Amino acid sequence: MDPLSGFIGSLIWWILFFYLLMGPQIQYRQLQIARAKLLERLARKRNSTVITMIHRQESIGFFGIPVYKFISIEDSEEILRAIRMAPKDKPIDLIIHTPGGLVLAATQIAKALKDHPAETRVIVPHYAMSGGTLIALAADKIIMDPHAVLGPVDPQLGQYPAPSIIRAVEQKGAEKVDDQTLILADVAKKAINQVQEFVYNLLKDKYGEEKARELAQILTEGRWTHDYPITVEHAKELGLHVETDVPEEVYALMELYKQPVKQRGTVEFMPYPVKQQGKD
Repeated sequence: MDPLSGFIGSLIWWILFFYLLMGPQIQYRQLQIARAKLLERLARKRNSTVITMIHRQESIGFFGIPVYKFISIEDSEEILRAIRMAPKDKPIDLIIHTPGGLVLAATQIAKALKDHPAETRVIVPHYAMSGGTLIALAADKIIMDPHAVLGPVDPQLGQYPAPSIIRAVEQKGAEKVDDQTLILADVAKKAINQVQEFVYNLLKDKYGEEKARELAQILTEGRWTHDYPITVEHAKELGLHVETDVPEEVYALMELYKQPVKQRGTVEFMPYPVKQQGKD
């Protein structure tokens, strides 16, 4: 092999290695830039500070390992910082896509959003369950896609819903359960009361004290399973003020959050072929 061929072979190998190593990072950086441009456009259009909390499964890295996300303390720190920096006389649009997460983090975000002097709007393009719903309740407006859903905010203790723990003890009788279960039931009661009172305080200014109490009880009492989908229609039946005019930019933004790379997608579609004028 002549020296030139050896050099070219080595160069090709290093280029390939660099691409495999840095390619995902470059792609992620391009996604970040595209997101920033879209958020800026949306902020100008709505004359607001736009904040996002989008928990979508991503695969960024050399091996494309999926990363699962939920509402965390890091989220609350970032969002509280964004709310503090937002102009006090300008609205805030908070775009939420989340399965839920830590109650502590969700309550911090909700309280900060409620205390913002100007109008606050939570936009839900797909779902905002559990802690996501808690945050949505703090906003002046909840804007949902017609097929998006919210969820109950009953506390969860480990793998069990707090209301179910209490009911299990009531049905069996306190004298027939062990001390650990009794302690768990006591914590469950406190957790429900705490979340219920917090939801009431979020809602009483917008809905009045009586309706706020009613909604707080319905959403925390364990009437449904924790993953029960509260649709737009159901939310309105409950008395929540919900709108459905989600900006088109929000849907475009969701397209910029990568899902894990798969050999074959589980969903595919072909847009309806629209004929151009003057062509067959």
